[in-house]
Amino acid sequence: MEKSQHLIVVAGEASGDLHASFLVDEIKRLDPAITFSGLGGELMQKSGVHLYENLVDLAVVGFAEVIRHWGKFQRIFNMILNKIEETRAAGVVLIDYPGFNLRLAREIKRRGIPTKMIYYISPQVWAWKESRVELIKKVVDKMLVILPFEKEFYARFGLEVSFVGHPLLDEIKVTEPPEEFLSSLGFSPKQPVIALLPGS
Repeated sequence: MEKSQHLIVVAGEASGDLHASFLVDEIKRLDPAITFSGLGGELMQKSGVHLYENLVDLAVVGFAEVIRHWGKFQRIFNMILNKIEETRAAGVVLIDYPGFNLRLAREIKRRGIPTKMIYYISPQVWAWKESRVELIKKVVDKMLVILPFEKEFYARFGLEVSFVGHPLLDEIKVTEPPEEFLSSLGFSPKQPVIALLPGS
């Protein structure tokens, strides 16, 4: 049987959609024969991923919202499992979104679906819920991490892990010296500056 050149990508938030689109673009640049499908958003679709469902549009916050949309999430969950089996994908690339993606990886392994499980942009288990590492170890074949210390963290637990760099470093270009930038904001370049950078 000819080896599959198809990858399924799963992202459930706007940031995951963005980073997944960069990843798909780069993989296609390296090997244009590879095809993609999955769950994500408009940016992934623009990069050539055949979307089964726009999961980004369904992003919800809070327990009550999750419960209200539970039926729809369950339908999507079952559908993507079936698609992974039908396409005989060479690999499934999970982008962050651990609540959905770790459950998906566990079910793929439970069913014995022969595909490689790759996790890109790790759940922040080093900050909270370190117990999740044991689940990750059982269901993920390869971790691709974006922070240098994450490689050592996962290696400590015996996972196959590679540090691939932070995707935003390819997007954010420094156009002026730090001193000029600080002066333009009214700060003294000689004084320490603290940046507050709220995440999602």
